[in-house]
Amino acid sequence: MRAFSRGLFVSLSIAAGYLPIAFSFGLAALQAGLSPLTTLMLSVVVYAGASQFVLIPLLASGAGLLTALPTVLLMNARHLFYGPSLWGKYRRPADGNLPTSVLAFGLTDEVFAASMTRMADVPEAQRERWYLGLQTGAYASWVLGTVLGVALGGYFEHPPVALQAALSFILPGLFFALLLEIGVLKNWRVVVITACACVLLLQWLPGYHALALGMLLGAASGLVPTRRSQEPA
Repeated sequence: MRAFSRGLFVSLSIAAGYLPIAFSFGLAALQAGLSPLTTLMLSVVVYAGASQFVLIPLLASGAGLLTALPTVLLMNARHLFYGPSLWGKYRRPADGNLPTSVLAFGLTDEVFAASMTRMADVPEAQRERWYLGLQTGAYASWVLGTVLGVALGGYFEHPPVALQAALSFILPGLFFALLLEIGVLKNWRVVVITACACVLLLQWLPGYHALALGMLLGAASGLVPTRRSQEPA
């Protein structure tokens, strides 16, 4: 249980970002006309952050499953790359008994970033329990934030614009801090190309398409060897 508790402790920084965002999700869903039960089930079952916000107008407008499901799957396709990347650091103990589906369910952007940063410091035999604690804390905070948003929705029917802006910035700010922690700025060329590509593409494409293509271009630039890497040792 010590490894689980350590993972739970690491999740506190993620929870600090998840609580207000999930709270705002609960408010937005209720204001769009979704029932409290539907709102809660989206966080309990889907647990997909930005995808849940996209589901709000889809469900409120009466869009069917054939419309909503592909949208959510496409938005979360990046997780196909998270799993293999994290598996390289994850050494499953011989006595590990958690199904892979359970481990995959809690793999969010922030959990991935925290795992890539901290897991190397955890003994291999304890990594499964540590990761379980990390994802449990993150998941519980997201569900709790949604519960609070649903329960207190009547008191925040018209939140101030400043509060809405602050809530929308918390999660990107948290993820950026996690990226700084894993040293993403060391690959400054990738960061610059990704940022410039996203800004340019936003002039012609919708936000999600521009961001996806910008990230692909930035990742592709990282595969191009630099002059320094080509120099013989």
